[in-house]
Amino acid sequence: MTDADNHALREALRGAASALKAHGPPFALAGSYGLWAYGAPEPVHDVDFVVAESDTEAAAKTLDEAGFVVERPPEDWLFKAHPPEAPEVTVDILHRVNGSPIGPAELAEAQLRDVLAIRMPVLPPSAILVQKLRALGEHDCDLAALLPATRAIREHLDWERIETDTDENPYAAAFLLLAQRLGLRDKS
Repeated sequence: MTDADNHALREALRGAASALKAHGPPFALAGSYGLWAYGAPEPVHDVDFVVAESDTEAAAKTLDEAGFVVERPPEDWLFKAHPPEAPEVTVDILHRVNGSPIGPAELAEAQLRDVLAIRMPVLPPSAILVQKLRALGEHDCDLAALLPATRAIREHLDWERIETDTDENPYAAAFLLLAQRLGLRDKS
């Protein structure tokens, strides 16, 4: 990752957040950049926002009118937006996560935070980690990739909620045991 890549991702985040903040619909920063807003390492892949499933088309229209190139991939739980000045950069707008629709309740728990000098709603770190842990499976089970972010934001995490909300996923249980054994969480 180069400084130019970081700059392009940051500008895409700023541009998308500014457009959504000004013209709606309600949204929240999520994913690795959401964790970054709480002190995790800066991501290197893409920017993730969530919107209510019922607001998907409104979000696409807002970003299209802001100059983003909107892409509809085969996955039916998100759309992608690319800033015209950096078409290789991706902003994912998710309206379903791990098969569950995003609704007003998920957006209501977002916390206002200053991210790159823009005050915006950011999902709580525990909710983001739950989403990441629920996504783990036998074909995508890189526990090590979650460790730096978890270590950096461990004081912000509600470990009981994370354990309860991921109890059906054995890969999440393995990560939680690893986090405990590494001293990232208490033994409760």
